[in-house]
Amino acid sequence: MKTNKNKKNKLFQNSIGRYLLFIPCLFALSCDYLDVVPDNVPTVDHAFSTRNAAEGFLYGCFGFLPNFADAGSNPAMLGGDETWYIDPVDGMNPRLWYIARGAQGTGDPLANYWASKQNGSVLNGGTAMFTALSDCNIFLENIDKPFDLGDEERARWIAEVKFLKAFYHFWLFRMYGPIPLIRENLPLSSKGEEAQRYREPVDEVVDYIVELLNEAVEDLPLMIEDPTNELGRPTKATALALKAQTLTLAASPLFNGDEQRPPEFSLTDNRNMQLFPQTYSAQKWQEAAVALKEAIDVAHEAGHQLYNFSMTNPLNATALNEKTILAMQVRGAATEQWNEEVIWGDSYHNTLALQRACHPVFYAEQNGGGLYRTFAPTLRVVEQFYTKNGVPIEEDDEWTGVDPMEIKTATAADKYHVGEGSRTIRLHFDREARFYASIMFDGGRLYGNNKINADNDLWVTKFQAGQPGGGASPIQRYSSTGYVCKKWLHFRSSVVDNNNNFTAHRYPFPVIRLADLYLMYAEALNEAGGDTPDPEVYLYVDTVRARSGLEGVIKSWDDHAIAALKTKPLSKDGMREIIRRERLNELAFEGARFWDLKRWRLSETYMNRPVRGMNIVGETPEEFYQVLELFPLTYSKKDYLWPIRQSMLLTNRNLVQNPEWN
Repeated sequence: MKTNKNKKNKLFQNSIGRYLLFIPCLFALSCDYLDVVPDNVPTVDHAFSTRNAAEGFLYGCFGFLPNFADAGSNPAMLGGDETWYIDPVDGMNPRLWYIARGAQGTGDPLANYWASKQNGSVLNGGTAMFTALSDCNIFLENIDKPFDLGDEERARWIAEVKFLKAFYHFWLFRMYGPIPLIRENLPLSSKGEEAQRYREPVDEVVDYIVELLNEAVEDLPLMIEDPTNELGRPTKATALALKAQTLTLAASPLFNGDEQRPPEFSLTDNRNMQLFPQTYSAQKWQEAAVALKEAIDVAHEAGHQLYNFSMTNPLNATALNEKTILAMQVRGAATEQWNEEVIWGDSYHNTLALQRACHPVFYAEQNGGGLYRTFAPTLRVVEQFYTKNGVPIEEDDEWTGVDPMEIKTATAADKYHVGEGSRTIRLHFDREARFYASIMFDGGRLYGNNKINADNDLWVTKFQAGQPGGGASPIQRYSSTGYVCKKWLHFRSSVVDNNNNFTAHRYPFPVIRLADLYLMYAEALNEAGGDTPDPEVYLYVDTVRARSGLEGVIKSWDDHAIAALKTKPLSKDGMREIIRRERLNELAFEGARFWDLKRWRLSETYMNRPVRGMNIVGETPEEFYQVLELFPLTYSKKDYLWPIRQSMLLTNRNLVQNPEWN
């Protein structure tokens, strides 16, 4: 059954507002007790009286999706060691930055997605996920009522809401571990003890998410047939990708018990039920690998492939040097609107604020309120990217004895990545294309800002004090580390020379893209296999590397690694390190690092080192390129999982707090 396209598009883009017209004050604060039930049955009946009314409720269920591009809503953007902000703050929402600064607690948790509504308002960057789950159940319980809704469309809507139920459970599971499963809403008559739900064991949570996604896949479309109005709605590939991501998370060290598992991850409730697995299961990696291969195959069937800048922008590419094109491969994969690599994107929220936070300043007149340049990569991430040889700096034989902080003057041979004549450090020369796609540094080149038809005279970014884009500008909008994230700035976004009027080329934030699945699949295959990696492990890693101009891992390490590490890719342990580094580089600033470090149980290793950056008040290269420690990060085992607000534990005695948050 067809509907007016403009009307449908407006509904999707304004889902929350339309939803509230149908469901005013549907839920009271009982959501904090996990006993959410409708208190206005006639309103629910009205919401499902017709197809159009039910569609409003459907998009209301979508309206609870997190704002993935917002650093004030998505803890993965500023909550770790990948990017740093400024203090005093200005421009972006800094709320969840304080997670990285050690301000998380049980009194009023940051990014409180467990129960974040109080007096009708959302607190600390969260969304009321349990209210979302209850709404999804209301939809599933009542979608049979609209008399004018066709069977095919009804089946698709049901599948979409089951997908949303799975995602909301997944989002909570990734944060909190064991969670209550909201299979059905409690009866209206439920009170007291009978309304107080339990957290369920990890394996049961995973099984339920997978069950929902298996059901949803059957009636989701292979691809979106009406891209003008429906991009962002789930497809078969989207559901299978989420299923694979869930099983990979369950197989990872954080949730897959082993003999080295910290005793703190032994948690029982008042039923004496153990909520975390206590023994390692290799079978979980095998199940993840099977799910990932299915997701990849269906994604290919639907037309998804790794992004290719030259194919997407042939007129621009014909006039560009290969170095510029290679750098645009991964930058474009993240920012090109609905490119073929994006399996699921956030179509409801926009990336305007994120792009403002990534746009540099070239003239003093641009130093107004339009540009922030505050989304600042840390020096650790700058160092993390490979050399041009496709291996880490610390493992590259050509870098042995080289001082990365030595100041060097760029020549004409460097002009596509470093401004000719610029004096900058060796660390910024001879790096892989993904580095130049992701990092803006002092003296670096920027493809974009109206210079897109040729690359022989690109912008040069300048961050030293006294320069228009430097840290000594008269307003508190600057990079805290001396670097700015380039990846999220679309090459067609621009600001005019004589003012700060910013014109953004908007795009949906990529929640899941194909390269992510490729690298997860390689990881699962490597973990599920023997001591020697299967050839397919190399195939999927090398395919991602080749897109940015790197040779395969075996050849790269054999040709360029120091003698002791030339055979590193030939072992399971060596490939584990390589795959993890590949994910950190390929998916930099996309939110993957924050969750990957947790699931690998490596956050304690990375997040107990100080945040480092350049001396941004330096007015000469010699002064600017002095490495400073900006903040002493601390991370303990309790930080792997989110705390439940203390008041929740007092009102529901069946809940148990996460390890070490008591």
